[in-house]
Amino acid sequence: MRRILVDHARSRQNLKRGGAVRHVSLDDALTVCRERSAELVKLHDSLTALFAVDPRKGQVVELRFFGGLNIQETAHVLKVSPDTVMRDWKFAKVWLLRELRSGVRHEA
Repeated sequence: MRRILVDHARSRQNLKRGGAVRHVSLDDALTVCRERSAELVKLHDSLTALFAVDPRKGQVVELRFFGGLNIQETAHVLKVSPDTVMRDWKFAKVWLLRELRSGVRHEA
């Protein structure tokens, strides 16, 4: 009986610790990484160009997208109003989307 209980506990722990996660081979992971790395480079180049146009809008993107801050927290960090952050965020999203779709590569 103890063995059954221990096996049951182990199986629950495995599920709890990612046992249900789909395993991916290293070759598959490298393929996904290569595809994503091109997108990441384009995002980096576009964000660098946004910083050149308007540094505060670039900071808003960094804080919200990469930092995970909400509007209020971003406003507090940048010492601006939440409305200003919202305007900057909307502008930056549209600007970056346009840049990413255009495929233009900026020199960093």
